[in-house]
Amino acid sequence: MAQTVDWLAVAPPVVLAVAALVVLLLDLWWPGRAAVSTAVSAGAAAVALAAVGYLWTDPRATFCLSADGAPSCSYVVNELTVVLQGVVLIGTFVVLLLSHSDTAGAMPVGETRFLLLASATGALVLAAGRDLATIVVALEVVSLPAFALVGLWRAGRRDAEAALTFFLVSVVSIAVMIYGISLIYGVTGAIHLDRIAAALAEPEGRTAAATAGVVLTLGGLLFKIGAVPFHFWVPDTYDGAPVVVAAYLSVVSKAAGIAGLVIVVGIGFPSYADVWAPLLAVLAVVTMTLGNVAALRQRSAIRLLAWSSVAHAGYMLVPLGASVAADGGLIGAQLSTAVAYLALYAVINLAAFGVVSIVARSAEPTGAIEDYRGLAWAKPAAAVALGFGLVALAGLPPGVAGLWARVVIVDAAVAGGATWLAVAVVINTAIGLVYYLRWTVLLFTPARTKEPRTYRVPMTSGVAVGIALAAGLAFSVLPQLVLGLAGESAGLFG
Repeated sequence: MAQTVDWLAVAPPVVLAVAALVVLLLDLWWPGRAAVSTAVSAGAAAVALAAVGYLWTDPRATFCLSADGAPSCSYVVNELTVVLQGVVLIGTFVVLLLSHSDTAGAMPVGETRFLLLASATGALVLAAGRDLATIVVALEVVSLPAFALVGLWRAGRRDAEAALTFFLVSVVSIAVMIYGISLIYGVTGAIHLDRIAAALAEPEGRTAAATAGVVLTLGGLLFKIGAVPFHFWVPDTYDGAPVVVAAYLSVVSKAAGIAGLVIVVGIGFPSYADVWAPLLAVLAVVTMTLGNVAALRQRSAIRLLAWSSVAHAGYMLVPLGASVAADGGLIGAQLSTAVAYLALYAVINLAAFGVVSIVARSAEPTGAIEDYRGLAWAKPAAAVALGFGLVALAGLPPGVAGLWARVVIVDAAVAGGATWLAVAVVINTAIGLVYYLRWTVLLFTPARTKEPRTYRVPMTSGVAVGIALAAGLAFSVLPQLVLGLAGESAGLFG
């Protein structure tokens, strides 16, 4: 039963974990050095990303047991793992750069970097986890630092309320998930996903307890992506948290949820696709519709992006909801589509949040989208980046990356025989155009006052937005870099 550790396989999360401790100690012994803290944190994310790139062509597995036949591993690095970890690390790197100037004021430097790196470490482990115990622990490692990040902002009661809302919904969803896992373990006697899949595929594995366990296990993962009915925390938490923390939750935390979801249903529960796929299909429609309709009423930039994030969680569930075949092939292609959509959404959403964080530091900001009126005259580059992000989120050119993302999930719905899901995506896309274009038009509308609003753009924030914008443009021009993942022959689950 002794297990060896493949240190190269676990290098990305280990690098971030070590860097988190180093940053915390640096802040203790050498306080007030935000530049050093940022350099160490961002450098660690870059090193971890390089390790992920190396592992792309070198699949590995560790923490394996082979008591009865083929080994079952708790930590696996394959193409799926590498793509998900790449999204997490790029998102973390951009957020760390954005946070450099924000932590100079209300947010403590060392604690913020430590919590960001600790949470990202959990997301990396979750992307590689292949047993339910590892996935639950990793999910909590993602969530617990995030609670503290939301509550660290010293701006009054609103941050505490946001953190409490976030915490309470998380507790309920995780409790539901653990109860579901206990049912799965009771039926199968296993926690490794490959063994669970084999047990559930047997005729005797088709029980009411197993069905309930499959459904309940999805609860904690649906919470992380902000899907209905676990979406209540999203608007209040995003609005009460610092902008950079909201950006982190909308990308890295959501990536962790999607990672867990596609891994659990794709590897552990493929034989129960007739149970979880219809459920996720209904939740996809409800989530995207609620998010888009609620966003129509928003005049606050952060709350609008929060409800937009809910809507996009619904879009990400569409390929999963269309996974109606249990033969493995179609399910693999559909789940790969969800991962491709996540990658495209991450970069364009980071571009939008990056500009919002810049405007939030302007003189007397109200937080409303009206603050962005005339941005094209004051900061043309920022206006272009935000405009690109908004039209890409809407699925319009020139934000072609967003258009490709929307097309690929519609194609996934049609391929899965769920034409009604494709129609729901098209209708919701039309609804989303209203609020995305309303904000975009404001960017290029002349300001009402003769004295334009002034904006301070720190170098690190400019670099962060530039990275996100460059990635969005690259995916627009070369969509095959991501959309190739969605093909059945190149599917990550193929």
